[in-house]
This record gives sequence, structure tokens and C-alpha cells, in this order.
Amino acid sequence: MASAPDEVMTIDELSEYLKISRSTLYKLAQEGVLPGTKVGRRWRFHKEAVVEWLKSHPERSKPGVEKQ
Repeated sequence: MASAPDEVMTIDELSEYLKISRSTLYKLAQEGVLPGTKVGRRWRFHKEAVVEWLKSHPERSKPGVEKQ
């Protein structure tokens, strides 16, 4: 079964989707906080994994709440 083209997102696509900066995404991905995979020198993100990550980390979406 083939994946739909939009199921795997680039850093630019994810940045637009989540409405956060690319630099923040790079930092989260490099720290292993955000689920993603490096393909060569480029990051790729499965949209479903990111949506599940957001659901399981509601405290990150609240303004003023810092990561422990």
C-alpha cells in the first residue's frame, strides 16, 4: 500500500503546519523530542507521528509552560 505524498513532511511543511519556526523544529528534532528521521542531511516527519506527539504533549502547547 503506497503512502499519500503529504504523509511525510519536510521541515518547511511542518513549520507551516505547526506554525512554529524552522529553528525550533530543528532543535526539537535534534534533541529527539519531536519524532522525525534524518534522510541524508534532511529531516523528514511523518504527519501521523507528529499529530500523536502533539496529543501526548498537551503541556507544550500552553503558553508560558516550560519543558522540564
